[in-house]
Amino acid sequence: MAENTAYTVGETHANDAEAHTEHDAGGEHHAGPMLWGLAPYQWVSISMLVLLLIAFFGAKVHKTIGGGLDGQIAAIRAELDEAKRLRTEAEQLRDEYAAKIANAENDAEAMLDNAKAEAEAILVRAEDDSKALVERRKRMAQDKISAAEREAVAEVRATAAAAAAAASRKLIGEKLDAKADSKIADDLIAGI
Repeated sequence: MAENTAYTVGETHANDAEAHTEHDAGGEHHAGPMLWGLAPYQWVSISMLVLLLIAFFGAKVHKTIGGGLDGQIAAIRAELDEAKRLRTEAEQLRDEYAAKIANAENDAEAMLDNAKAEAEAILVRAEDDSKALVERRKRMAQDKISAAEREAVAEVRATAAAAAAAASRKLIGEKLDAKADSKIADDLIAGI
């Protein structure tokens, strides 16, 4: 009894797989599977050869791939280190500018406080200066009034003295004659 068995990979084609019959000592025919004209033990041999080639050349490929990956890993690490350094610098700059902003705010507050203090000092000084000016003007006015009073009193005295002298002359001229004059002169001399 003869059996035809075909094993195929992918599509089955009549030319690719053929039944192969073998005779054993008993005269029976055994059909073995065939793929592309090769028996299974040949496929095992080819597979082992491919596996050994992969193992032999794969080590070189593995080293090449590993070296390429190591290079990429080193480049990525360098980029990460650079990114960390840049981040640190950015944080330092941020902190520096935050400190500058805080200092600027403190400086602005200090300037505002100084300006308020100076404005208050100027206002106090202006009030003191205006009070002193008013006092000076008041003293000057009082001095002018006193001077005018003195001048008026002096003028009144001068006028009164002139009037008294004129009245005395008139009275003396009317009441005194030569005889009364000599009596007054004698009294004065005797009093000395």
